[in-house]
Amino acid sequence: MKIYKLGEDVLTKKSLPIPQEEINDDLKKLAEEMLETMISANGVGLACPQIGQSRRMFVAMADDEVKRVFINPQIVRTSGDSVPYEEGCLSVPQTWEEIMRPSQVTVQAQDLNGKRFMLEADGLLARVIQHEIDHLEGIVFIDRGDAEFAQKTREKFARRAERAAQKASEREKKEKRIAAKKAFKEAKKNAK
Repeated sequence: MKIYKLGEDVLTKKSLPIPQEEINDDLKKLAEEMLETMISANGVGLACPQIGQSRRMFVAMADDEVKRVFINPQIVRTSGDSVPYEEGCLSVPQTWEEIMRPSQVTVQAQDLNGKRFMLEADGLLARVIQHEIDHLEGIVFIDRGDAEFAQKTREKFARRAERAAQKASEREKKEKRIAAKKAFKEAKKNAK
């Protein structure tokens, strides 16, 4: 699956709840694909906006190695204390920043059978849950840190996207020239 990067619109939009009737085999397959994508990218969480879908679901696998799926999650309680931790994100590759977040959270969500559950989490799992729910709200982790760092990071990713678009355009022009030359040679050959 393609992982969307900083600067793409889907990462700034609030995700829509998933209706009960859409919690089906297709959603289970999507969750499996997301987990595979997350693991192969060495991530610990992946939210639907990061794969281009504005749906309220994310997957996670923190330091306990348990694969988890959260559908329509909501944080219902947080601890009073906040702790710093250097965060990164699959949508903002090679970028890390120390972010303050509550050390513990209680989250309410639905599982892949549509059943509601509550989970109390601390440590890395609590952080992953907060980070991924931020994605569902259209918030990227750099928005939680230093504003100047966030601005510089956005500018860097905009330049990267611009260069990638320019390269794609040049590649497309080259392919069209090659196709035109082949067509010309073929037409010339057929004219004989």
